[in-house]
Amino acid sequence: MKTFVYMGGINLTKKSGVGKAVYHQISMLEKQGISVNKSGLKQSDIVHINTVFPDSVFMAVRAKALGKKVLYYGHSTMEDFKNSFVGSNFLAPVFKQWIVFCYGLGDAVITPTEYSKSLLEGYNIKKPVYALSNGIDTYYWRKEKELNLIQKKEFLKKYNLPDDKKVIMSVGHYMERKGITEFIELARNNPDYSFIWFGYTPSVLVPARVRKEIRQSPENLIFAGFVDSAELKKAYNFCDLFLFMSHEETEGIVVLEAMACEIPVIVRDIPVYNGWLVNGKNVFKFKQNDELPGILKQVLNSTDKSIVKDAGKTALERDFSRTGQRLSAIYDIIKAI
Repeated sequence: MKTFVYMGGINLTKKSGVGKAVYHQISMLEKQGISVNKSGLKQSDIVHINTVFPDSVFMAVRAKALGKKVLYYGHSTMEDFKNSFVGSNFLAPVFKQWIVFCYGLGDAVITPTEYSKSLLEGYNIKKPVYALSNGIDTYYWRKEKELNLIQKKEFLKKYNLPDDKKVIMSVGHYMERKGITEFIELARNNPDYSFIWFGYTPSVLVPARVRKEIRQSPENLIFAGFVDSAELKKAYNFCDLFLFMSHEETEGIVVLEAMACEIPVIVRDIPVYNGWLVNGKNVFKFKQNDELPGILKQVLNSTDKSIVKDAGKTALERDFSRTGQRLSAIYDIIKAI
């Protein structure tokens, strides 16, 4: 069996979770011995589509015309489109109609969590929808015991972070949905900690309010911009806490990365985490922002390693070897449709 993972639009998505997911799929498939055909559509049995750009729609239509099975990945929902880019709330209902059309071109749809599956099924998509994590390479994303104190000091110096303060990190686009303005306010109100945000969004896509907040951010908050995986892995290993204030996700690959690296993780208590992230077991959760100062103090002063160890085990359950097995099983179902 051969599959063709369509890479159209990868330059637009490679700095996002969707871009990461494309390469995750290739790794999962190869670990299962499924041939990933990079030469084209005609030699493939199944075609993977990951984006909802017009070229992806054309590819799905072309694949169907050639009698190929189409597996559409449902990374996006109307809910996580809102509060993202300039005009996203206004366009959200139209976006919902568009993704329903796109996903309907697939013989089946895969989406990362049971939560996002419930959303897509609520859109009345007529094709079967399967929940399957985007997966994570736990061989790469892990606690690096060989990293030493000298390297940590070099990391802190690179980002102008003082070595006498705890460092709280986050990762994401400059989106209100990601909680960036609240992250800025938290930093402003907690000058005893250092804060650093990894990720970047072109200013033309960022709402004016968010741009203003970033410009007026406090001195104890660093915007590091987009960094490669090697640098991000150092951050997970050298920072003291990972805080993800996002209001809406379909999974959150960066959460899995942080958990795999065994850095304490705090997330907002939102439905996508129900059933697999448990407060006080493998992560810490908050409902209201005013809870955070107390939680930060509790987590940063704790010497209990059991929660980060359980977080690592949770990430391991979503390792490519395991998610790949499920993907292979979904392939068998699709072939029989």
